[in-house]
Amino acid sequence: MRAICFRAVGMGILTAASAACLVMMIGCGDGKKPGTPPKGDGPPAASPVDVQLPGDLPGATEEKPQPSKPEPKPAEPKAEPKPEEKPAEPKAEPKPEEKPAEPKAGDGPAAMPAKTNGIEIPEKHKLSLEPTPTFLGKSVKPTSNPDAEASDEAGMKPYKETISGAEVTFEMVPIKGGKYLRGSPDSEEGRKPDEGPQHEVEIEPFWMGKCEVTWEEYELWCLKLDIQRRKLKNQEPTENDHVADAIAMPTNPYTDMSFSMGKDGYPAICMTQLSAKMYCKWLSAKTGRYYRLPTEAEWEYACRAGTTTAYSFGDDPSKLDDYAWHLDNSDDKYHKIGQKKPNPWGLHDMHGNVSEWVLDQYAADAYKQFAGKVTKNPFVPGTREFDRVVRGGSWDDEPPALRSAARRASEKIWKQQDPQIPQSVWYLTDATFVGFRVVRPLRTPTPEEAKLFELDDQQIEEFLDYDKAQAGKM
Repeated sequence: MRAICFRAVGMGILTAASAACLVMMIGCGDGKKPGTPPKGDGPPAASPVDVQLPGDLPGATEEKPQPSKPEPKPAEPKAEPKPEEKPAEPKAEPKPEEKPAEPKAGDGPAAMPAKTNGIEIPEKHKLSLEPTPTFLGKSVKPTSNPDAEASDEAGMKPYKETISGAEVTFEMVPIKGGKYLRGSPDSEEGRKPDEGPQHEVEIEPFWMGKCEVTWEEYELWCLKLDIQRRKLKNQEPTENDHVADAIAMPTNPYTDMSFSMGKDGYPAICMTQLSAKMYCKWLSAKTGRYYRLPTEAEWEYACRAGTTTAYSFGDDPSKLDDYAWHLDNSDDKYHKIGQKKPNPWGLHDMHGNVSEWVLDQYAADAYKQFAGKVTKNPFVPGTREFDRVVRGGSWDDEPPALRSAARRASEKIWKQQDPQIPQSVWYLTDATFVGFRVVRPLRTPTPEEAKLFELDDQQIEEFLDYDKAQAGKM
């Protein structure tokens, strides 16, 4: 039982209004699959920013969080405990500290390096929150895999990645670079306004996961099974393992996050975008190759696979059963990966099964800024906890939501069953329809470029706040 009192404050002056007290009982959930949140167009979106991926990179993350959005309230607790403000004072205190700014020229890693907007990263979270390429090719080396090596697009081929030290593999499919028309025409059945106007997009080459990330892959990281396995077998960690083990891992889930729908061969679900990004960083450390989430533009390019129709197999939704798990054939649950026909480029479950995280912040009018021109690798960077994009539709969606152009924004209700205070940065207890797949760009980005694809400033602040709430146990 916890009593919480609210007091009224107006125009910065404490009023004489009487305090109202609420008594809340915090439960632990019953471990049952939660009801699926209602689907809608989502809340109004922030203005998009035209940010280019590696190869054409002006301005990086100029967009700032929209003050009108109440979402980033996890930042408020910072203001309450005023003792917390004192760590900021040491910056001004020792003015000799200005000298460490000089090493910027060639000394990258510092003891307390600063992220953009002055966010300081504690030493213990340095590897988790700094760009992945800072350790790739240095302390972390690529594991042997000749098929995964390519110096140009012509040399790209499918390959199977083995997560070192585990009997877990996944397959990657080469996606050649090119141009396509993103969005949907006004005449497409089921179309929504946020899918237009259609505009031409140019995409650089990359590999994409043939299927969605499974529990076998994901739990090596999220349940620390990789570390436990080495301990049980008395195996010494490799150099790559040392780095991977230093990447932050989730706190223990309060229940079985598959909600009894199946684990072996099934897609992992119920993770936040932050969690999916951190898994990609861990996977990069284990393999020595740069993995991340796809951008929204990359995802649609790969889903369409050269087609211009509503689905990668045509416009007729009556054929959907051959290619996807959806509301009418899923029996109210997700299914094992790769059971349905692939799209023309060999990717399974791009339509249905589970919706997939992409990197972009949702903006209902994002496509307007790109109209009438060819845009190279467009991307809308994240600024808020919610309203982040998932694609592809799921086992719990009707056919229109599975179209190649269909978009959906994440919502706060996806966390409503989470009993923690503050709520977890790792789990979306009510998003039993959300998973992800990984991509690997042909060209590994520089550390500066990689900042765009990894935890953004909002997520870093949220992560550090949650770590404090957990007494630094992460």
